[in-house]
Amino acid sequence: MGQASPCARMTRMIYPIRLYGDPVLRKRARPVRDFSRIKELAQDMLETMFEARGVGLAAPQIGLS
Repeated sequence: MGQASPCARMTRMIYPIRLYGDPVLRKRARPVRDFSRIKELAQDMLETMFEARGVGLAAPQIGLS
């Protein structure tokens, strides 16, 4: 049997999606300074987007700004 990818995880993180009118969507995003969890965050964002049957997702839409 093959080994799991180093990025593979057993748990999924589905973020609540912020809707129009949420103040975080109007805030200017801060620059990314810590890239240590970027792959995990990207996977979580993809899972969130697919769960919502979306076609795109930005960090502010899950409350990260």
